[in-house]
Parts: sequence; structure tokens; C-alpha cells
Amino acid sequence: MIRVLIDTDVIIECLKKNLDVISELERLSNNGIVVSYSPMSKAEVYCGIRKKEEGIAAEFFDQMECLTITDDTGEKAGRYLHAFRKSHAVELGDALIAATAFSAKATLFTFNQKHYPMKDIELYAFCRDK
Repeated sequence: MIRVLIDTDVIIECLKKNLDVISELERLSNNGIVVSYSPMSKAEVYCGIRKKEEGIAAEFFDQMECLTITDDTGEKAGRYLHAFRKSHAVELGDALIAATAFSAKATLFTFNQKHYPMKDIELYAFCRDK
């Protein structure tokens, strides 16, 4: 099974109705690729959401698989923080999302590639200027 984990910035673009990003996720799904998200991304979205946007966000998340943050994921995130916090300003959210992608053997779809200097995860290449 091929899986793509979408980062918070990708989710926000979808919630803003960015048709290029939405079309790309639909294309992936139509090609049998499982589109998923991390509970960390859901937390980041709901942290800044307005009450009137909650229904749209809930519908969006209901269409995808939520990956689990396990004990091993937490340890991997801690190792990422130890390795990249000072050199690349990696924060806990990004470390948990990267560790979730690693644990699930998922490709990480993000527009903030500088937040993910980890060499053991694959980043999804998508050109926003189509």
C-alpha cells in the first residue's frame, strides 16, 4: 500500500479551497494512494480554526485516514528534535509529523520542505505553480 501523509500546510491550502492542491490529492487517491494525516496536523488546524470553519474541517478530516502516534513515533520525534532542533529550528509538531511519516512508511506531502531535513523520510514533490 502506498501512502501519502499530508502536512498541516497542505491541509490549510485545501481548507482555503486551493483547487490545484485539492486536485492533486484527488489524483493521488484515484490512483490508489492512501491520503492520510497526523493527529498533530489536526491539532494545529483546530488551534487556529474559527467556529464557522469547524464543519468544513471535520468533513475534510473524515475523508482521510488518521495515522497513529505511537510510543516508537514519540521516540523517533525526540531523536529528530535532538538532531535538528538547533541546526534547522525543527519544532515538536514537525518532528512528530515527520516521525509519523517514517513510522507509516509514508511520503510526506509538504510545502515547507525546510522544516523536514530528515534523510530517512521521503518528501512529495509538487509544484504549486501549475
